[in-house]
Amino acid sequence: MKRSKAYKDAGSKIDRMKLYDTAEALALVKEVASAKFDETVEVHVRLGVDPRHADQQVRGTVSLPHGTGKTRKVLVFAKGDKLKEAEAAGADFAGGEDLVEKIQGGWFDFDVAVATPDMMGVVGKLGKILGPRGLMPNPKAGTVTFDIERTINELKAGRIEYRVDKSSIVHVPIGRVSFDVEKLQENLNVFAEALIKAKPAAAKGTYMRSVSICSTMSPGIKINPLVVMSANKNIK
Repeated sequence: MKRSKAYKDAGSKIDRMKLYDTAEALALVKEVASAKFDETVEVHVRLGVDPRHADQQVRGTVSLPHGTGKTRKVLVFAKGDKLKEAEAAGADFAGGEDLVEKIQGGWFDFDVAVATPDMMGVVGKLGKILGPRGLMPNPKAGTVTFDIERTINELKAGRIEYRVDKSSIVHVPIGRVSFDVEKLQENLNVFAEALIKAKPAAAKGTYMRSVSICSTMSPGIKINPLVVMSANKNIK
């Protein structure tokens, strides 16, 4: 793969053999970011689970104390009083069959979809469309709920969903390179604690196998998993 000069320059500042501590790694990811836009800081964690087994799935949500730096467009499927609640709470889009038809027509100008349980019969029509895009409302992700106001507020404030992929890796954003190191570290610690608490009982051996961070356009920086695990000292 051909790499840009900026990418190579960034790579020259990173010791690929070193496991950094979190503060040092976060400072470095800010230093090597060179894009003309405010890059997202991403965390990638390889877990010691086998996602092919239902009892080793890792999935959940967590509210980052400093958000992700991105304003998310929230769509809500609801009716009656819950529709009014969604509009009052600041949903970017709210409706029912009208939104289903719009999405079936190829419209996807939103970042997360929420639905009340009584709307899932209607929203179910969109499973094959929204599912592959990761936009389908799901109870496990906290996006199928009657608690519309709280959910919208949390999503707007920086609640993220995490889910292990087929390669046993969890990928999440924890902020922007414009964030202070302290804010990025607090976000990382809160995410790490949630991930550790979500450890399946069936998972054996080392849980966090590797941890790396990067910005949108920079190479990865390896972090010592033992340091990240210390976000919750009660979990071994």
